[in-house]
Amino acid sequence: MSKDKILITGANGQLGRVLATALRKVHGQDNVLATDISTDIPDDNPYEFLDIMNVTRLHEIVESYEITQVYHMAAILSASGEWNPLKTWKVNLDGYLSILDLAEKFQIDKVFFPSTIAVFGTTTPRENTSQHVPLMPSTVYGISKSTGELWSNYYHDRYGTDIRSVRYPGIIGYQSLPSGGTTDYAVEIYHAAIKGEEYECFLAEDTRLPMMYMPDAIRATIELMQADKNDLNIRTSYNLSAMSFTPAEIAESIRKIIPDFKIRYKPDHRQDIAASWTESIDDSMARRDWKWQEEYNLDAMTVDMIKNLRLQQETK
Repeated sequence: MSKDKILITGANGQLGRVLATALRKVHGQDNVLATDISTDIPDDNPYEFLDIMNVTRLHEIVESYEITQVYHMAAILSASGEWNPLKTWKVNLDGYLSILDLAEKFQIDKVFFPSTIAVFGTTTPRENTSQHVPLMPSTVYGISKSTGELWSNYYHDRYGTDIRSVRYPGIIGYQSLPSGGTTDYAVEIYHAAIKGEEYECFLAEDTRLPMMYMPDAIRATIELMQADKNDLNIRTSYNLSAMSFTPAEIAESIRKIIPDFKIRYKPDHRQDIAASWTESIDDSMARRDWKWQEEYNLDAMTVDMIKNLRLQQETK
């Protein structure tokens, strides 16, 4: 079994919960410590309450658990972040700087930093966005992540800290409902469909965004962290892609299984955020450096989402 001791911050988030389960299969149950500010303690311990802004407590945890790897998932997301920009900046950027400082101090082997397509903006080509493009994010979430990418590169160059990162597209999973993200509609829509409800979409029907199914996102994260560091050439954040679709296209995919599914469109403030993002991603450097390859397209994801959400309904 692995000798690594893993710390996950923000482990009760949409991605963090699934990541914790996957990492425990790789490293062993007791070698993965989940932390979050939530008092909703998951069944699969170990778990510690941790406010990422509490640097003293963070220091204690890293030292007492002899942490060798950190997956820093704690963040305030794009739509939620716009309600309190200064808090979002402090949590997303200052919290990450605390992780980097401790990584250098304790010589932590590896750090994972999740970036996002929110780093792109109006200066970015919207189709087939390449790895190296000007970043002009339109949200404080995107600003904090693009700045975090630069700090990642700085710590790698100056201190040799092994930091690895991907720019996640929208993540879709059946395990939990997300909250505060601009791509959340792509999860909510499936929940409405299996309940037989009409879905009111907060994005326009032709808004195309890069997306990824949860199993691919988890596998990409772990595969990057397992890659030989000598093969990695990007120390800001790798572009990552699987598929791109619009609300109208995901609704049509759902109708192949639930023919009477209905959707209406009522764009809100999140439409402006989505309109500033890229539509499709060129992730050829990830495919070259650590052999990334997705397994799910839109229809395959729809089949699996509906199957698992129906199973959840049956067990309630």
